[in-house]
Amino acid sequence: MPLLLAALWWWPLPALAGESAEAVLAGGCFWCLEHDLEKLPGVLDVESGYSGGRLANPTYRQVSGGGSGHQESVRVRFDPRRLSYPTLLRVYWRNIDPLDGGGQFCDRGDSYRPVIFTADEQQRVAAQASRRAAAGELGRSLESLAVRIQPLQRFWPAEAYHQNYARREPLKYNYYRWACGRDRRLDQLWGARARSSSPWR
Repeated sequence: MPLLLAALWWWPLPALAGESAEAVLAGGCFWCLEHDLEKLPGVLDVESGYSGGRLANPTYRQVSGGGSGHQESVRVRFDPRRLSYPTLLRVYWRNIDPLDGGGQFCDRGDSYRPVIFTADEQQRVAAQASRRAAAGELGRSLESLAVRIQPLQRFWPAEAYHQNYARREPLKYNYYRWACGRDRRLDQLWGARARSSSPWR
């Protein structure tokens, strides 16, 4: 990658004082993605919810039952002066299995498939670039990556009992995550150190 393009890729976009940006991402269980992304410097808030389908005001039962068209998703509100959208995407890729389009880890079905929902053309271009970067890092073809990139229609917040689940129910959450094999698979794909010590900086 040319040096100028590389600099543009990692440099946070300018922002006015008090301005925040949003990203909507799907990567399997929203409890896990919420927990993984909310720890990033520059992230202001992460909310679990549903996106991708046409059903209004979907419930967890409707989405998990299939046929709603929605995926479990998270809405990330962040400070673009401290965290760029491309950097957020790189962290996202390292916390999903991009080779699995049938779900994520132990959670199966279309409601768990990975998707990057883009709010505008700038996000779409960045998402496509992140896809190429992920393919190169994994040594895979673009065609082998199952992550969809599609326009954001609307994000519907999930029920209150799903929000901040990892913090409210740490024992249940940690057991679920271990039993699901999420971290074992992520370490296998990206390397054991890929999600520690801020390697994306």
